[in-house]
Amino acid sequence: MTTLLLIRHGENDFTRTGKLAGWTPGVSLNELGCRQAEQLAVKLKDAPIRALYCSPLERTRETAAPLARAKGLKVQIHEGLGEVRYGRWQGQSLKVLRRQKLWRVVQEHPSVMQFPEGETVRGVQARAVDAIEAIVAEHPKDLVAALSHGDVIKLVVAHYLGLPLDLFQRLQIDTASVTVLQLGQGAPGLRRLNDTAGIERPAPPKRRPKKPGRARS
Repeated sequence: MTTLLLIRHGENDFTRTGKLAGWTPGVSLNELGCRQAEQLAVKLKDAPIRALYCSPLERTRETAAPLARAKGLKVQIHEGLGEVRYGRWQGQSLKVLRRQKLWRVVQEHPSVMQFPEGETVRGVQARAVDAIEAIVAEHPKDLVAALSHGDVIKLVVAHYLGLPLDLFQRLQIDTASVTVLQLGQGAPGLRRLNDTAGIERPAPPKRRPKKPGRARS
């Protein structure tokens, strides 16, 4: 069996402000994200990782770098681990997107969703699972890490759990989290989901003070 660590990249300014980065070039980790990447390397210092795979995007490669140095491993780029291609939604804020009719589709019935000029959710799941299967075939008895993106990791986990695609949004994958799957011969096993122990979390958003209401007579 292969033990697979699925790791989401650290925080960046798109995740912090609630925007869809997608494949936007030049999206790097912010200060918190850089600390999270270092903390991941410490968290996994005793794990006997034999190979390290990564999405092509900057934020995943930057998250992988401290772990690669600590383990003396080369980061192997795999296109199939890349983020969802959101098409015209790329770069937009979630606040704006929630007003669109398609938002309900992607939240409630994602199996029929195609992002405008982008990928289908079904297609993302298929290419991500193909990537994982190729990695597992290369490392049938190893502990392997693969760094990817939140929705991609949720889609992979949903596949191996046998969870219907329309329910994948019920899973939560935070920045710099570790999810552990055992894959190979026999039934897949989920050993850990969204583990963020030892990783600094973003500060909760500050609530605006409520304006005092008018006194009623």
